[in-house]
Amino acid sequence: MKRIAAIVMHGISEFNLGVVCEVFGVPPKGFDGPWYELALCSIDGASVRTQGGLTLAIPQDLAATAMADTVLVPDWPADTRQAVPEALIRTLQAAHARGVRLVSFCTGAFVLAAAGLLDGRRATTHWLWSDRFARQYPQIAVDPQALYVDGGQIMTGAGTAAAIDLALHVVRQDYGADVANRVSRYLVAAPHRDGGQAQFIDVPVPAVHDDVRLASLLSWIVEHLTDPISVEGLAARAAVSPRTFLRRFRAVTGTTPYQWVLRQRIARAQQLLERTSESVERIAELCGFGSAASLRTHFRDIVGTAPLTYRRAFRHSSSPNR
Repeated sequence: MKRIAAIVMHGISEFNLGVVCEVFGVPPKGFDGPWYELALCSIDGASVRTQGGLTLAIPQDLAATAMADTVLVPDWPADTRQAVPEALIRTLQAAHARGVRLVSFCTGAFVLAAAGLLDGRRATTHWLWSDRFARQYPQIAVDPQALYVDGGQIMTGAGTAAAIDLALHVVRQDYGADVANRVSRYLVAAPHRDGGQAQFIDVPVPAVHDDVRLASLLSWIVEHLTDPISVEGLAARAAVSPRTFLRRFRAVTGTTPYQWVLRQRIARAQQLLERTSESVERIAELCGFGSAASLRTHFRDIVGTAPLTYRRAFRHSSSPNR
């Protein structure tokens, strides 16, 4: 059982709190293994008032973090410039010293920064507050473009909908890509842009309302990952010049065709590692990699581990009939 303690404070965004409860509080449909044990706690165990004026009874205080594997700060009222309570700072510092994973959504990064836990690290927050965040904490490498930054033990997410991206990334780390994809389908989550991190949702084909031809092409790519794929060939299918194609593709997906196709192939490899007993060599073939060596190299670069290590970690935990 994985335990998450989410710290709920006055002024919290209902959206961010909803992401916490929907992703970590409810197992995905068809998953019958042990899911997260989610504890909502306030600084003193008292009720809190949300950004929209709701009053929430929060029955636990910061002591609930002592048993957690992950401590999550979903939000912080950055516009108030109020000081982060010393009790919360000490709690987060103690959790970090124990090796607990720390996660922030949106302006929750201000809390981790106040505790000195982001010093010398790369981090992100809501773009609206990124300039102030950088000025207030010059010792932090603030990346206002990233949807989230995975720094290992500490992860920070950007604003609002990026909370879903980071939450799914946490699920993917804990349960594998197949389970994370089930959660994303349940949430009807829109695929997110490539922010340069190891972040993606399985088969991320955007709903492109203003470029039907490109949307159709993205679906075609996912169905033909074993084929040789080139910019020239894709541009010809889209009936535009390679230069125009590259510009439109980046506008829609936020990345290059090469990187997008590579991540689709890695996502397919993850699914096959979790769901089948195929060899790495066969999976490399089925996913369009030229060789098992190529798959291993790209898999380690993007996922952070070897294919067989990934299979051992996630094949059983993501099984729907566990």
